[in-house]
Formats: sequence, structure tokens, C-alpha cells
Amino acid sequence: MQTNTRASGFTLIELMIVVAIVGILAAIAYPAYQEQVRKTKRAEGQAELMDIAQRLERCYTLYGSYNDATCPIANGDTIMSAEDHYEVTVVSAAATFDLTAVGQGDQANDKCGDLTYDNTGAKGIDNADAGVTWQDCW
Repeated sequence: MQTNTRASGFTLIELMIVVAIVGILAAIAYPAYQEQVRKTKRAEGQAELMDIAQRLERCYTLYGSYNDATCPIANGDTIMSAEDHYEVTVVSAAATFDLTAVGQGDQANDKCGDLTYDNTGAKGIDNADAGVTWQDCW
């Protein structure tokens, strides 16, 4: 007596279809993931700009100048953000300051380029990709 037993498992075609689907999903998901990581790191740069601006405002409140000799932050200082994703450059005068956060490492390729902030509260970007506005980045 002969019994027909069918082998269970996946055929090569079924396995290749699954691999192709996973590859397509990965090709779509990975760039989106990378953009979210850059966006999170951008928030670190923004927070560093706000922190430095507040410290400069405290200096102005105490001494009447953003670049008083007793201020802890001086004109021309460069300050690294907490996770080293941004380097902030301080340009200050008696009545004004400009801060620029330049991306470091992978963040140097961010579509927003460099983040800027000044004493009037104006937020901006420099060296951004074409079509990117400061509202997209802040």
C-alpha cells in the first residue's frame, strides 16, 4: 500500500516573495526612520540655542550688555551641545547677539542646515536644502 505524504514547508518562490516584500518595506521605512532621528537631534540643537540665549539674556539683565566681561558666554565662543550633535557659535555685541548651531557628524547632512537664533527671537536656517523653510525646521 502506498501513502501519499506531502512535505510541509515553504517553497523557494514563497520564500523569495517574502524576502522581496521585506526588502521593499525596509527601503521605505529606513529613510523615514533616519529623518526622524535627524529631527530628534535637531531638537537638541534648538534646545541648546534657547539655553544659550537665556544665559545671554540673564547677562544683559545683570550688566546691561550681552558681551560684558563678566558674562560667562563671550563673543566668539563655541559651545558643543549635550550630545555633540551641534556646535553653537556666539556672536555678541553690547545690544545684540546672533547664535548659529552647526550640525556635526551625521547631523551635518540635515536638510535644515544650520539653525540660527538672535536677540529679537528670530529663528532661522542657513545652508538648508532647496525649498526648506525655517518653519519646517523649527
